[in-house]
Amino acid sequence: QVQLVQSGGGSVQAGGSLRVSCAASGGTFSMYIMGWFRQAPGKEREFVAAISWGGDSTYYSDSVKGRFTISRDNARNTVYLQMNSLKPEDTAVYYCAADPSSAVPSTYLKWYQYWGQGTQVTVSS
Repeated sequence: QVQLVQSGGGSVQAGGSLRVSCAASGGTFSMYIMGWFRQAPGKEREFVAAISWGGDSTYYSDSVKGRFTISRDNARNTVYLQMNSLKPEDTAVYYCAADPSSAVPSTYLKWYQYWGQGTQVTVSS
């Protein structure tokens, strides 16, 4: 059973930076597509970023492109989301997720089988 444990996040003023991390255990991390999603109050969970097995391919939603960076360290079984130039509209609970089945990263929730516990990110204006 794969477990994903998140850390990081917190509160910051607009324009600031935060990083969230997600450590995996119980599976073959290097064979999983990894993604980040977020859910704001009263809204559906949405795709933020995804990364391929080896980290050579990354995908971002239009709303975070150029500001957020997803990366992974397969030796540490960890995926990161570096968030720069944060905006109040980035406020949400952020979730990491693992897709053990796909060959290329997907933006669709349904392909991600394992989920982290969620981390609050709050950006004040």
